[in-house]
Amino acid sequence: MQDTAPDTIAALFAAQQATALAWRGASANARRARLRALRDALLARRQALVAAFAADFAKPALEVELTEVLPVVDEIATAIAQLPRWMRPRRVSPTLLALGTRARIAFQSKGRCLIIGPWNYPVATVLGPLVSALAAGNTALIKPSEFTPQVNAVLQAVLDEAFAPEEVALVQGGAATAQALLACPFDHVFFTGSAAVGRQVMAAAARQLTPVTLELGGKSPVIVDRSADLRRAAEVIVWAKLVNAGQTCIAPDTLFVHRDVSARLLEHCRALLVQRYGADAQAVAASPHLARMIHPAHAARVAALIDQARANGAQLLAGGEHDAARRYVAPTLLAQVPAQARIAQEEIFGPVLPVVEFEQLEEVLDRLDAAPKPLALYLWSRDRACIARVLARTSSGSAVVNHCLQQFVHSGLPFGGVGASGFGSAHGVHGFRTFSHERALLQGGRLPIVKAFFPPYTALQQRLAAGLSGWLARR
Repeated sequence: MQDTAPDTIAALFAAQQATALAWRGASANARRARLRALRDALLARRQALVAAFAADFAKPALEVELTEVLPVVDEIATAIAQLPRWMRPRRVSPTLLALGTRARIAFQSKGRCLIIGPWNYPVATVLGPLVSALAAGNTALIKPSEFTPQVNAVLQAVLDEAFAPEEVALVQGGAATAQALLACPFDHVFFTGSAAVGRQVMAAAARQLTPVTLELGGKSPVIVDRSADLRRAAEVIVWAKLVNAGQTCIAPDTLFVHRDVSARLLEHCRALLVQRYGADAQAVAASPHLARMIHPAHAARVAALIDQARANGAQLLAGGEHDAARRYVAPTLLAQVPAQARIAQEEIFGPVLPVVEFEQLEEVLDRLDAAPKPLALYLWSRDRACIARVLARTSSGSAVVNHCLQQFVHSGLPFGGVGASGFGSAHGVHGFRTFSHERALLQGGRLPIVKAFFPPYTALQQRLAAGLSGWLARR
């Protein structure tokens, strides 16, 4: 794919300045109209998206609808319903030192925004943030991944129908295009992708003093306690691991299961693999229900993780087949994975689930404490003490009990990471606030307390100030 010329990027960025200023005071109804235009243009191209995803990495049609289209439509519906309430200035009670004033917090659009998306969910991860940016009254330039050219062509058509380039525009290309975009002084940058590229984005944005939201990834653990509903846990974990062929930033990355229930849980998992994808290797490889890796190099990387783990003593419980040229990796379960194996250290981003047995919950919690903070943590348990212990001891972008992945589609919850998995929030009101400047508004009254401290300064004023400090310290 050819990179967009820097002059073209600069012209688009400049063209959006006048629009950003005009949109700053836009009403809720004007913003709703833009959201409806985006929704209608997207829904009109559902079949085109299905075909595009099939061409780019053989994503099943139902997964396209459930994970790419439906979350965006839900975000739009939530924003349309809630936007007047989100936009309403929030009253703030006066503090002692501000007696006699009236204060509010107003949500003002930031201006021109840049959204950089990944290849794994190339619609949801760019149009979702765009919904928040539009709800907050911003313009946007969008750079999708160069690895999904067919999907990008449909995205281009969606945005061309809904917006003029001076409002929202798609900019295509690779690393050079990203660098040219990041050289522009945007008012906000929203990036979804790997931690390595996220660091580069943050460094480039720092040169412009541009605020950044980073949605990254990490090794999201799933813990299965011996009190868990094993059949239900297996049903959801297998689905969550294999949707989009495991190329999901919040997919379970390592399964920690209590030794007492490990055999039963894994028996359920193996049975589900047969039921959902086929009884033998040939049937699984031909399954229309399993997406492919995005490109051969990524398939080769995941295959190497499997082979290296097995060479170091990991036990193959299911799958293991791979063909990098066909971008294929079979759904794979591995047990007895050494802690030093690459697959135990790196985010997998593929249809492979290492299984680690434990006897004491503290073993797992200590291991998680020593690792970078993940984007998600999953726990399957019916033991309230266990649930409370895990939630109190761990840190993650989100924590989910007795489910997986569903936090992403709950538009009332903030979605984002912590530490190495990113920072900032998306979705619903949280995304609206990410793309808004929270502006402090204060109106003075007739009796401002500061009047008591005008010069010339006196000993009485000194005693009064000291007395206020002392009184506040005793509260």
